[in-house]
Amino acid sequence: MELKDRILQKANDLFHRYGVRSITMDEIASQLGVSKKTIYQYYSDKDELVDRVTAEVIGNAQFNCENLKAGARNAIHEIFQVIDFIRNMFTQMNPAMVFDLNRFHPKAYNLFLNYKNQFLYQMIKENLERGIREGLYRPEINVEIIVKLRLEGMLIAFNQDIFPPSKYNLAEIQQAVIEHFLFGVASLKGYRLILKYQKESLKAKK
Repeated sequence: MELKDRILQKANDLFHRYGVRSITMDEIASQLGVSKKTIYQYYSDKDELVDRVTAEVIGNAQFNCENLKAGARNAIHEIFQVIDFIRNMFTQMNPAMVFDLNRFHPKAYNLFLNYKNQFLYQMIKENLERGIREGLYRPEINVEIIVKLRLEGMLIAFNQDIFPPSKYNLAEIQQAVIEHFLFGVASLKGYRLILKYQKESLKAKK
């Protein structure tokens, strides 16, 4: 792996574990066993590094979400696959990361907002429409309202005043929010399928 990619990977790991603000370029250099000057040969400053890490994370998330959608047997199966993906992605993630982007790295935060308000919006909307067609979601739901509720519910998990990291795990919060969303939109047929997938998920963990 080239040094430029190693720097990006190490920064990504540290930002996810400890948040963005608390990690300095000196810390990244120390972890890699190189000088800070060496890092500046590839990234002009911390802002550029944060922007690149954010773009990389978003790109990977989009790729995985699209693959999960393409391989899903139905709308609810797609959501359960997303839950597994989120569990892997968020288990070690410090919720301060999103807060730090908002406060100190506006360009990177705008990348995140675009991902949320465009890509995720469309993914959730299409999942809801698919679920309605399949008879798994209630036909009377207002799709536009439910999409926005789902998106804002996702952000609540990062609010450390509501969910302090010392007490709550980010992946578990996100799973609870998604399951709450699912049961809220499910038809009777969908409700039964959710219970089926939950049982299968529990068995897979044992």
